[in-house]
This record gives sequence, C-alpha cells and structure tokens, in this order.
Amino acid sequence: MTGPRGLRGLVLSLLALTAVWQTSTWFFVGGLQSVAPRGVALRSVAISDVKDVTTEVRGEEGTSTYRKFFLTGDQEISPWHDLPLETEENGVYWMVTEIPKNTKSKMEIATKESSNPIAQDTKKGKLREYHGPIYWNYGYLPQTWEDPNVEHPDLKVKGDNDPVDVVEIGSRTNFQGEISKVKVLGALAMIDDGELDWKILAIAADDPMASELENVADVDAKMPGVISGIREWFRWYKTPDGKPLNAFGFDEAPLDQGAALEVISETHGYWKQLRQSKSDDLWVG
Repeated sequence: MTGPRGLRGLVLSLLALTAVWQTSTWFFVGGLQSVAPRGVALRSVAISDVKDVTTEVRGEEGTSTYRKFFLTGDQEISPWHDLPLETEENGVYWMVTEIPKNTKSKMEIATKESSNPIAQDTKKGKLREYHGPIYWNYGYLPQTWEDPNVEHPDLKVKGDNDPVDVVEIGSRTNFQGEISKVKVLGALAMIDDGELDWKILAIAADDPMASELENVADVDAKMPGVISGIREWFRWYKTPDGKPLNAFGFDEAPLDQGAALEVISETHGYWKQLRQSKSDDLWVG
C-alpha cells in the first residue's frame, strides 16, 4: 500500500483495532419488522413503553430509497422526538442504534424528513460508507439536540444540529433501529469541521461488564485501549476522503460520567426549546 491515502487508511485500521474488546461471548438479536399501515400523526408526549415500538422498512436496502420507520400499532412515531430519553435508573438512558458494530454503511435518522426514519447518508448524490468498519454500536439519544446557535463557553464552537451521538462499547452487536438501555460512562468532545459533535461513551445496561464500569477510569483499567481507540477512529475516519483530522476538546481527555450527564441534560434542554420554537430546517412534528 503506497501513497498518503493508503497510509492514512492503514493507520486508521491499526489504531481502531487496538480498541476491539476481546470476548468469547457473542449474542445474536434480530429486529422486529412491521407491515402495519402507514400512519402520519405523532404523539404529543413520549411513549411510555418501548416494547410497543416496531419498525417497518420501505424502499430497497443499499439504495437512496431505503427508510426504516418506527411505529406503535399503525401509527408512525419519530425515533427522535417520541421515544423517551430517561429510564427509571439513574445514569441509564435509552439509545437508538443507527450503525451496528462491525458494519460500514453510514446510517442515520433523517432529521429533515417526516417521522425521522433511518436512512443511509448521502454526499454529492452517493451513498456514504465508512472506509472501514466501526468497531462499536453507534447511535444517538432521543430527545437531545446539539444547538447550532449556541457556542460552548470553553470550546468556542457551536453544536452540529443533530441529536447527541452514543458509542456503545458492549460485547453484543445491536441491530439497526434497536432501542436499548445504556449506562453512561463518559464523553469525548469531538470537533468536526468547526462544530461540536459530542460522543457519549456508554455500555449496554445488561452487558456482563456493565456492573464493573462506572466511569472512564474503570474503562481504561478493565477495557484498556477502548477509549483511545474510539478517539483515534473518529479522529482519522474522514481522512481517506481528503478531509483533515478531527480534533478533541479538553486536551483530548475523555470527560467523566458527571460531565457526560451534564451534556445530556443540557442538550435535552436544547431539544425542548427546538420543539417549542419549531424549525424551518428540521422536522420536529
């Protein structure tokens, strides 16, 4: 492999591989599919039981027509606005998986489309794929929003106009659209193209390691290389496209659980303001 692109790709792969947590326990989970009639009305408050939520695929996978909608019964709901954020447990929140671990398709909720289904991101008319697989389950926290009009007082950058991202480090591979409980451990303040793009570090609440982890120090001690691997993966992942390295605030150090919970609370507040004020750009119901 020669040339700058090849070298960047090699470095990205080597750095990311340092974060793969070796485990002998693997689980398989399949997603529910619904063929319920299409609804249009949204709930005014978050649903109380995520077990009632099903998903329905429309369009063809691997094309720009693909959409995964979320429903309760025959009614479409928004996985951004209608799913709950908090659980009954302190420090445990609901996460929606967009990109299962060890996959490459850049899937995300369509924040500008009605009902906010999951779709594959596009750039210049082409479907986006990572240049290598992501090694963790990746998704977002419902009812959060990184406000692009608010500048962080310390980092001097504004939000990226999306829900808050979650990197889930557990042993199981989630399915796309899975709604699961995660235990928050910390956060990385990534700065991407001049925008703040928080990465909440979390582990599935039912993961065998969850009871042993309370903060980022525990992760470094018991799962060494995971946090640094996440940071380096996100630092390098755009460079094969000729993009610069992403940066990280706070001297690149991960913030601990308490600070991460403050980020969640703050961005939940921004989301509430978004719902009240509406938006010409985003679909908020």
